[in-house]
Amino acid sequence: MDKKELGSKTAKGGFANEKSICKKFNSYQHDNEAREWLKTMGYSIDKLSSVKAIQVPARIKKTNLSEFEIDEKEYEGLMKFKKADAQIRIIIKIGNILKIENLSLKKANSDADYNQIDKRTIDAYQEMWGFDNETTLWLKLFTGELNPKSYSRLIGKKTLRDKRRLFIDEMPKEIQDKIIDFFKRNRIMIVSDILKGRGGLSANWMLVTRYNRSENTTTWALEDINAVMNFFGGGDIVVSPRGSFYIGRITAQRKGGTPDPTKLQFKIKPCDLFGLE
Repeated sequence: MDKKELGSKTAKGGFANEKSICKKFNSYQHDNEAREWLKTMGYSIDKLSSVKAIQVPARIKKTNLSEFEIDEKEYEGLMKFKKADAQIRIIIKIGNILKIENLSLKKANSDADYNQIDKRTIDAYQEMWGFDNETTLWLKLFTGELNPKSYSRLIGKKTLRDKRRLFIDEMPKEIQDKIIDFFKRNRIMIVSDILKGRGGLSANWMLVTRYNRSENTTTWALEDINAVMNFFGGGDIVVSPRGSFYIGRITAQRKGGTPDPTKLQFKIKPCDLFGLE
């Protein structure tokens, strides 16, 4: 998908957080943006019986599953594969038909900065994606979960840019190629897991919002998650100039900072959906 095909609109007022967006959906009869969002999702406003939007917390208690129309048997899988970022669940009734849409919400900054879309331990990603133990070891050296000092026999005597961890371009060439090749061969699964998720709480749509405080306006873009995955996940998979790596427009790097400094994280620039650099 080309950036020119991605539209965005600007509305008066601020609604760049989950609570405000839920409120708009729940007032869809009188809210212009909510009506436009529902139309974008393919719904005829005059045929809707009701719309109920609920903010999805990072962790849902089992006792609250019924509120989200979730079966208890799905619980563990849902918590593992739901998107950890802000999410809204929309329960739509058309007569006796129940439809559910999940939105992944991304708040964009005016400076087009990055937004984290997924982070986990290397072991968690190995369990999800099935790369081998050799790849696991080198990725743990990349995130600093394993200290390069303890693996000098593999790394050699080269001077590292950071003694706490190893950059991809500091690894032996065959290891670099192996890691990049794995992500190339499994691109569809990986991009889907980090942007869409799996199961009943996977995202159907991505809503990107950017609030302009001085003008009291919110620019927004609502896109089908498959278009989002093609847009961000398409393109070359290569080692970055700084020694991390790219999956198209997605950056994979060591988390750093606190908390979780040695987790692997994936980031995007949500403002790209507005056609901005």
